[in-house]
Amino acid sequence: MVNFTILAGGYTTFIASYLFNTDDNSLTYLDEYTTGANPSWIISHPTNKSILYATNENTPGGALQSFTVGPEGAITLVDTISSGGSGPPYCGGLSTGQVAVVNYGSGTARVVPTEGDYLHFSNDSTIVTFPVPTTGTQGVSEPHMAYQYYDEVFMPDKGNDKIWRLGEVDGQPGNFAVHGDIQQPIGSGPRHIRIRDNMLYTVHELASTLTLQEVPVFPNGTSQILSNVSIIPPNPPAGSAFAGAEILIPEPSADYPIPHIYASNRNTGVQDPRGDTIAIFENVNNQLVLRNQVYTGLDQIRGMMSGEQAGEGGEAYIVAAGYAGTAGVKVFKRTEGGANLEEVAVNTYLPTRTSFVWLDQ
Repeated sequence: MVNFTILAGGYTTFIASYLFNTDDNSLTYLDEYTTGANPSWIISHPTNKSILYATNENTPGGALQSFTVGPEGAITLVDTISSGGSGPPYCGGLSTGQVAVVNYGSGTARVVPTEGDYLHFSNDSTIVTFPVPTTGTQGVSEPHMAYQYYDEVFMPDKGNDKIWRLGEVDGQPGNFAVHGDIQQPIGSGPRHIRIRDNMLYTVHELASTLTLQEVPVFPNGTSQILSNVSIIPPNPPAGSAFAGAEILIPEPSADYPIPHIYASNRNTGVQDPRGDTIAIFENVNNQLVLRNQVYTGLDQIRGMMSGEQAGEGGEAYIVAAGYAGTAGVKVFKRTEGGANLEEVAVNTYLPTRTSFVWLDQ
């Protein structure tokens, strides 16, 4: 029997913990831990799972928090700092010990240094302000993610239809600046990205598409989009309104030799009674090939996470939840070598959640 503890953020004033038992496929609600307002995105320190970071998306001005993680996912608040703007939907720990946070509401970002314990924040950091777009449909900068790639931090900007490339200035922690960008299709709204084998995979919120291109050369090269496919399921109900959200590419393993790409849909219009889908793709000679559309029974899948975070055995599972509705949290098992998903556990104690962290066994 293997038990996995899962932490879950959401639009509440707490982070919840769950226990997933792979023996009887049960998902048990454990507890909730008070945070700032709306910890919609949570993420572990990249090498120390006893440290957790969370955004406070709707705290006045926006905030970033750090926590210690104890047994069964019990978390304790350590420090809080301004995110440097409003509406932070994402934070990400960097290998340098710094924490990047983006602000969707103000078009800004910040890379916050930490002290030696990675828990206490330093206020000595630059706030990066992105330009107001002159094309597209949004009219404002809307950065939505921070993704480390070697010494750079990539930040997809839904409003500017760009992925900004930032680097540390003169080796000074907290001092980051834009040194390049990767242009995306106008009006597509790039939201979240993953990079594997120097190939950039982007989920576009406004276009509900998944694109593939080579990472352009440092610092500000260009590359052509090699594949651009829809993630919308076939024959949606009249009145549907789709928005792409999350992307996962779990690392290959003996049981899952192909690095399938999982992209989540959010139907903000008329719902399909089967719920929103997770679209599963495979990269075949740099062309994205749809392998499956898995109906989940969830309403607007804003966040999902692979269990590979938790170590051996976890790679078989993906946890997901809806931003809306009452379907709760679900765990899916990867089947057919990862080309399909099977629902194996559900817990409806909390109707919605928006982000997840799997803890070490």
